[in-house]
Amino acid sequence: MYIPPAFLETDHAAISAALKNSGLANLVTMTEDGLIATPLPLLFDEAEGPYGTLYGHVARANPQWRLPVTGDALAIFMGPDAYVTPSWYETKRQTGKVVPTWNYVTIHAYGRIEFFEDETRLLSLVTRLTHFHESQRADPWAVSDAPSQFIASQLRGIVGLRLPITRIEAKRKMSQNRSAEDRAGVAEGLRDTPLAGLIAP
Repeated sequence: MYIPPAFLETDHAAISAALKNSGLANLVTMTEDGLIATPLPLLFDEAEGPYGTLYGHVARANPQWRLPVTGDALAIFMGPDAYVTPSWYETKRQTGKVVPTWNYVTIHAYGRIEFFEDETRLLSLVTRLTHFHESQRADPWAVSDAPSQFIASQLRGIVGLRLPITRIEAKRKMSQNRSAEDRAGVAEGLRDTPLAGLIAP
């Protein structure tokens, strides 16, 4: 991923938090049939390996897990993003020499992927994944709430994946290359834009 120095994110805690709290990721692998990508939630285990390990699952009918992977797999995480209009820049009023852009946060995690079908590992994975997403709810649902035979039948329809991260690229494009006045204008504009306030610089 191309990352200008101003947008390079190196803070380990910020990267780990982003990986933990991301919703949907895109898992990309190179196969003999070309590139294959699957959108899916991934669980980040920070304690496993020097850069952490990602866990998830795909549908058994998904051909991605059956095709041999060439090189590393890539998991793409997208954080908040928003269109930035030049109208927010103080520079527009001063010189008019401005153009639109897009602010965003993204992380690319690379590593050798392993797919697994073991029912015990799958049950542990979906239990952990469910607990992570349900834990903040007032009345959280647990895998154990469903009949065990039903869960067993559902597990037969998925294949687990484990991706120990060997390389991470993190980009945080938040108008860092603009003047303080322009950044203040972007922050104010985004605060007044529905659903865009999370990415204000």
